[in-house]
Amino acid sequence: MIRKLRLKFVAICMAMVTAVLAVVCFAIFAALRGNVADLSREVLHRVIQEEALSGGRKPEIGVEIGGDKVLLPYFTVSVWPGGGGTYAAYVTGGTYAGLEDTAELTAILEDCLGQEPPEGVIQSYSLRYLRRDNGLYRRLAFVDMSMERAMLREMMGSYLRIALAAFLLLLGVSVILARWATGPVERAWGQQRQFLSDASHELKTPLTVILSNAELLSALPLEERPARWTDNILSESQQMKRLVEEMLTLARADNLAQSAVLAEVSLSDVAEDCALAFEPVAFEAGKPLEYHVAEGVTVLGDGDKLRRLVSILLDNAVKYGAEGGTITLALERTERQARLTVSNPGEPIPAEQLGRLFERFYRADASRGEKSGFGLGLSIAAVIAQEHKGVLKAESGREGTRFLFTLPLKK
Repeated sequence: MIRKLRLKFVAICMAMVTAVLAVVCFAIFAALRGNVADLSREVLHRVIQEEALSGGRKPEIGVEIGGDKVLLPYFTVSVWPGGGGTYAAYVTGGTYAGLEDTAELTAILEDCLGQEPPEGVIQSYSLRYLRRDNGLYRRLAFVDMSMERAMLREMMGSYLRIALAAFLLLLGVSVILARWATGPVERAWGQQRQFLSDASHELKTPLTVILSNAELLSALPLEERPARWTDNILSESQQMKRLVEEMLTLARADNLAQSAVLAEVSLSDVAEDCALAFEPVAFEAGKPLEYHVAEGVTVLGDGDKLRRLVSILLDNAVKYGAEGGTITLALERTERQARLTVSNPGEPIPAEQLGRLFERFYRADASRGEKSGFGLGLSIAAVIAQEHKGVLKAESGREGTRFLFTLPLKK
């Protein structure tokens, strides 16, 4: 799917590029053709004028192209009318030799005199002509168009090579842009597939327990059904309910459904309440909790969601903190921000895993131990931080791991 999307992206980009290059090349061709034709017509007018002024000498007729003077082949003819509709023609100058009294010259003159416009083209001989009536006779000037066409081909060849190079360059850029543009789609697609796989795995265990206990209960008489099997069904059902609720929270965040009700909240009270609630939990786990909360830290947010964020960070610290290590919660007030830090000692998390802590269903490797939960807590905390225009990040080193949450103070 992603490959097809990239190919479609590149195809659309290159179709647009091709259309633009085609229009540009056509415009350049039309402009060059008009310019070269104007140069040929200029030569014709100069031939008739300068040859008359040169006293019969053959002038050098050329045009400036690219800083160089190019001599165009030409010849002139004087046509005198005769009796009975005949005429006498004399070649009066030019760069051609051996044209006098030839069938080729006769055919050229018949074609030229048979056309009404005083200026035009004889396609069969690739000549451009100019006809001027001097009263007693007509003066005709001809210039060879082969040089004109050769110049046009050479100039267009250069532009087409530039266009081809531009096409190949833009093709490479389009491929790179396609990879960049479809990168988020590819990541989202991969996360969706991973999400479905992990969710199915998480739901499979409680469903298996529930079905197994239900089958055992249904096989026994009512008075002989053990209460522990009923408790198992209740416990696993509650676990499934929590999982579904957490998945629903993340699904709402994906749909950009802003559910946080922002109001003035004392983050100091929220942090202190969470610390007091987790203090016995941490003590029972053998990981004492110390907290330092600055007073009067007020923010604009949703109190319940901020309380959930702090609880997630404390719960994570209790689960993954080193045995006997002290968990620390600190709330500080800076000039513009509130800064909440939750730290726990333990083995440092590798850098490649540190960036994945906020991924859904992601759990630490075996070195940190298998803990209860679904791997959705930190993802939910990141969503809550984003809803409050805050930043949640993780750092890990020799001293342990800490999570830093910053958000703007209430103005």
